Amino acid sequence: MKKSAIFREYFESIIIAVILALFVRTFVFEAMKIPTGSMEDNLLVGDHLIVNKFIYAPVYWDFEKKFLPIKEIERGDVIVFKYPEDPRRDFVKRVIGVENDLVEIRERQVYVNNQPLEEPYKVHKFPSLRSSGDNYGPQRVPPNHYFGLGDNRDNSRDSRYWGFIPQNLIKGKPLLIYWSYEAQPGAYLETSFKEKVKNIFSTIGHFFTRTRWRRTFKIVR
Repeated sequence: MKKSAIFREYFESIIIAVILALFVRTFVFEAMKIPTGSMEDNLLVGDHLIVNKFIYAPVYWDFEKKFLPIKEIERGDVIVFKYPEDPRRDFVKRVIGVENDLVEIRERQVYVNNQPLEEPYKVHKFPSLRSSGDNYGPQRVPPNHYFGLGDNRDNSRDSRYWGFIPQNLIKGKPLLIYWSYEAQPGAYLETSFKEKVKNIFSTIGHFFTRTRWRRTFKIVR
């Protein structure tokens, strides 16, 4: 086989692989990491997630839902979305209210449609610290929007402060943790080249000692 033919074959294979990788990343799965403690103790700083981007995909006909792994966003789902105030950043929160729900918080107790919501996932790291987020509403969730809260209620910037989550900003649902590394809060938010390089070398040097092996392949709920 001529060298030109071999080169062309390899080139076409690489192009196809790149196209498939871009397709999967855009429409099916995407990797992300948790930079803050707003979803503790469910998701920890340094958890690296695989996000299912196909699960909330729009459909044209109802019968598609019977054959495709697609579902409606439900109360209690953990979702990944573009931060409404800065779409370049991805946020992870739990859906507390869906469209037309009446959401209210009274002394840290969440009420949805005037009924107290049971939240076994919720934690308060600072029970004696009072904040404006301890009370909210009542507010009705508008159409095509959702009300989201962090599981760590004392350390979460969420719908209590910046409003509802537009449906068109929702990217998907975290599927599983493929790697968990014990990192400092905010370390992954560093943007300077120097800090990024520093974090990379720190991760390499402490890979085995700071990896949370028990969280590997843990399903996100």
